[in-house]
Amino acid sequence: MMELFEELQSKITGTNKTIVFPEGEDVRVQGAAVRLAKDGLLKPILLGATADVEKTAAENNFDLSGLTVLDPATYPAEDLAKMVAALVERRKGKTDEATATKWLTDVNYFGTMLVYMGLADGMVSGATHPTGDTVRPALQIIKTAPGSSRISGAFIMQKGDERYVFSDAAINIDIDAPTMAEIAVQSAATAKVFGIDPKVAMLSFSTKGSAKADQVTKVAEATELAHELAPELALDGELQFDAAFVPSVGASKAPDSDVAGHANVFIFPDLQSGNIGYKIAQRLGGYEAIGPILQGLAKPVSDLSRGANEEDVYKVAIITAAQALN
Repeated sequence: MMELFEELQSKITGTNKTIVFPEGEDVRVQGAAVRLAKDGLLKPILLGATADVEKTAAENNFDLSGLTVLDPATYPAEDLAKMVAALVERRKGKTDEATATKWLTDVNYFGTMLVYMGLADGMVSGATHPTGDTVRPALQIIKTAPGSSRISGAFIMQKGDERYVFSDAAINIDIDAPTMAEIAVQSAATAKVFGIDPKVAMLSFSTKGSAKADQVTKVAEATELAHELAPELALDGELQFDAAFVPSVGASKAPDSDVAGHANVFIFPDLQSGNIGYKIAQRLGGYEAIGPILQGLAKPVSDLSRGANEEDVYKVAIITAAQALN
């Protein structure tokens, strides 16, 4: 199997996707953006005070000639007025012109509006901002995609030729059956972006009624709802992890299933189990955990860890550009 990022680079090369980086003065972000432009993978837009952006570039000998640098404070008045009007209209009476103008002094709101207005294809933030500062503007402005009522967070788990999706392992603490079904469909779409032909397992501590509990009923209901949302999808539940993953166990516990024993997309019944599960696979199983990848937004926005390094920013930007192809 081709290495994951080689595949994604091949996908996005020549597509000229534009990704906005609100933290344009950060050395990690600048380093990644310069590489992305030099490698011809996408068109970066750096946001920030011009003097601060140029200072970082000078201190690190970065050539910003292949990038666009925008300072919200000096953005042309006519263009800013259009942005304010678009934001007020999008908020449908919840935000007045004065508040919208104030919001747009924040680089995350400004970057989100560039994406919403089609001036950028996606956004990567979070190197210096907490998750809420990245996600909140996206939910208020870009909002969820048709068929989605909330966002979720998936991890791509990769080791050698093996590649799986674990979801939701980042966002929703407790979920009901409709939300779990929605996350399953979102995660199948994410799998396709990463070259995985999705076979989705709805996970539980029970397989096909082997245990009785409200938690089991929820997963069984979620499975039925997911089938209604995406009848063409290879999806089954409720399944214990071994029944979902090990062919011999799947054949024994769920002999009529076309997913049991062959699943590659694993939907956890709550954040607690999803977060524990991906970290066990990462720390004990030696899998690389790529993510979290935000799912369910109408346009892609990615949240970095504040501990991210330049390579992390580079890779997340590639993922974001790949998501923008769909």
